[in-house]
Amino acid sequence: MVDRLVGKSCTPCKGGIPPLTAQEAERFHKQVPKWELREDARQIERTYRCKNFGEALAFVREVGELAETEGHHPDICFGWGYAKVALQTKKIKGLHENDFIMAAKIDRLVGQADA
Repeated sequence: MVDRLVGKSCTPCKGGIPPLTAQEAERFHKQVPKWELREDARQIERTYRCKNFGEALAFVREVGELAETEGHHPDICFGWGYAKVALQTKKIKGLHENDFIMAAKIDRLVGQADA
């Protein structure tokens, strides 16, 4: 199922559309179950574990390059041994399919491993 999301590209969101409902978000969430639905289904978040600071930094750089390619930019917090990624479409103050596409593509970067 993740392959369906990974095969898509993020589309520019100009705002003016409603965010996904909780039910719609849950359907997409089933395709990226390692992510957590947060803020009443208005954001998704996942913490990746890394061996050290350098590995976390390298992961953040990869996610940053992917984000630039997709034109969809997550919030990232990282330090020694971890990187936390949060996704939300800010123009609509909630979730959009793009957030789940990015989540699937980020998971693919790490080989969909349990992190």
